[in-house]
This record gives sequence, C-alpha cells and structure tokens, in this order.
Amino acid sequence: MTSGGMKTAPNKRPYICIPKKLIDLLAEQYELEHGLLVEDLNPYINEGYIQAYFREWGTIKSCKIRKNPNSGKQKSLAFVKFSCEEEADMADWVGPHNIGGTQVKVRRFVTFKGEEDSEQGVDGATVKPRPRPSMGLGYLLEDAQWLDEDE
Repeated sequence: MTSGGMKTAPNKRPYICIPKKLIDLLAEQYELEHGLLVEDLNPYINEGYIQAYFREWGTIKSCKIRKNPNSGKQKSLAFVKFSCEEEADMADWVGPHNIGGTQVKVRRFVTFKGEEDSEQGVDGATVKPRPRPSMGLGYLLEDAQWLDEDE
C-alpha cells in the first residue's frame, strides 16, 4: 500500500474539500489527485461539454457527472480531475464559471491516489438527452411538390 515512501488509498476514495494550506500538509503524507467539484450544473450538460470547457486550463484526467442528491432542484454536479495541482488551481482561480448558460459553484478537492486508476469511487450518472421540440414543418415536407421549379 505504499509506493516510494508515500501512502496510497484503496479503490473507493473520498473527495475532500479543504483549504490550500491543509492540502499541502496532506500532500506530505499521501499522494494526491487534484480536481474541481462543479455544483449547480444544468442536468442536460454532458461530460464532453465539461471536459471541453475546462480543457483550456489543463489536462483533464477524468470527468464524472452525478445527480445532486442533496438538492431539491434538478441540478447535477461534476467531478473534474486534472493531471497536476497547478492546473486545478488555475481553473479554480479564473472563476466565476458560466457553464451552459448557468453560473456554477466551483470548489477545489483532493482525493488520495489509489493503487489502481479505476473510477470506482464515483459512478457517472446517465445524462438524459434534451427533448427536441417539433419544428412544425412536417406537413410541408410530406409533399415536396412546392420544391419543383417546373412551373
């Protein structure tokens, strides 16, 4: 359970939101992964959209979206892991973030680096596709005689 004198954690890992100075103290004892917790997301936002948004500030290792169980509203939250601490800090400091037309809350988190890089700690939620409204043009396209220019 150690690698190079540093402790690692089991597969199911906690996501810890603590101040920066305490993160540094924790980093002395454990290998850490750094990321952002994005709250109050539109429920129709998918992982690809979140990755594209945060790609500007660094390399995204993983992105998982879950429904917010503590919220009475239809909101989601996302866990975005970056490849290093500086990238996560930069993405946090440039806020406020407006994702998908909604201003979201962003908080830094750390988690212990596991023995395996499997994502068993966070289960991704299924994202419902946005229902497409009818364009109301079905009756026009049924008979295409108006497209003929032979008149």
